[in-house]
Amino acid sequence: MATVQGRAQAGAGPQVQRLTPDQIEGLRFGLPDSLGLRVEEGRVQSGQSLSHLLSPAGVGSKTLHHIATEQREVFDVRRMKAGHEWRLFRDAEGTASHFVYLINSKDYVVFDLVDNGTARRDQFPSETRRGFVEGEVQGSLYQVLENQGHSTTLALAMAQVYAWTIDFSRIQAGDRFRMLYERDWVGEKPVSMPRILAAEFVHRGRNFPAYAFDQGDGMDHFDETGASLRKAFLKAPVEFSRISSRFDKKRFHPVLKKVKAHLGTDYAAPHGTPIVSVGDGVVVKASYTKGNGKYVKVRHNSTYTTQYLHMSRRNVKEGQAVRQGDVIGYVGSTGLATGPHVCFRFWKNGQQVDHLREEFPPSTPIRDGQKSAFAVAVTDWMEEMTRFDSGALEQLAAQSP
Repeated sequence: MATVQGRAQAGAGPQVQRLTPDQIEGLRFGLPDSLGLRVEEGRVQSGQSLSHLLSPAGVGSKTLHHIATEQREVFDVRRMKAGHEWRLFRDAEGTASHFVYLINSKDYVVFDLVDNGTARRDQFPSETRRGFVEGEVQGSLYQVLENQGHSTTLALAMAQVYAWTIDFSRIQAGDRFRMLYERDWVGEKPVSMPRILAAEFVHRGRNFPAYAFDQGDGMDHFDETGASLRKAFLKAPVEFSRISSRFDKKRFHPVLKKVKAHLGTDYAAPHGTPIVSVGDGVVVKASYTKGNGKYVKVRHNSTYTTQYLHMSRRNVKEGQAVRQGDVIGYVGSTGLATGPHVCFRFWKNGQQVDHLREEFPPSTPIRDGQKSAFAVAVTDWMEEMTRFDSGALEQLAAQSP
């Protein structure tokens, strides 16, 4: 139990005054008169407002109005959420003196009910800790990390970093990873999402590195070349082309001679022109049908899939990982086509959409003026991962008989 030192008496050592749990709770939130306070606690229920919580405690309407209006810049009580914790402190006479609302695991706001509801926003003392994890996938990434004692938030953080590069719903046994990360802690409780500092993920035989770096736009992740992992798609799958037919749900089909929805964009180009994948992904189909001719379908992540029709020749196989710009086939006129072109189709959440009308996240590579600093950061991350790796190997060696 926590203690405080009392005033020394003549001929005796310092007296020790033991604090009650209520008093310790008051000190936790920095209340100056915490030695005389008693605390009540609970969670905000659905539909409850500040008035529902404080009116029964004898807090007047004038104080409640002052909190709701004059203290809005410190914290707007209309943003209180169901399930969040609160504390109500009473003085020795039982009068409500302070109300504390926990905004999240790290931030809280204190309302001084004696001083007309004056608000003070603060944080619990926290520290940032770094960790390292590596493993080989047998089932799912979540399961691998859970088996090592890590929370699912670490898998989620990694999936967010690689959202435009790796489809985590399709990772396979034998994929390997290692990851350096950090997160904030209050005491022995993590209070934030893990932040990935550096990672390597070997997927289908290809390594996908990721390095955290802030070049003035906020923290982002980049590959070894300085390209952002938040990749926008290429505008078109072929160069030296023109759009010969747009996405049109009421187009008159030139071969079938009837109105038939055209759920893609046709790019006319000379026979044999290379067709490239507009983004990183995995080939889920490399096949032939009477209408599509020779075609390739690429799944980029859980949201986006693209398809490339009427090829003269395919250059990839099903299950193959491809990077943005990789040649996946060549322009032809197989299937129902009147001339050499590629019909480019685009799926978003399972629905075919007009990709020319879609807005994609920005993709800003490392700028020239930041390349040296980025190279230093990458070196530092790699050295730190190596130190963690070496420490793990030494620990295993020490445990061996």
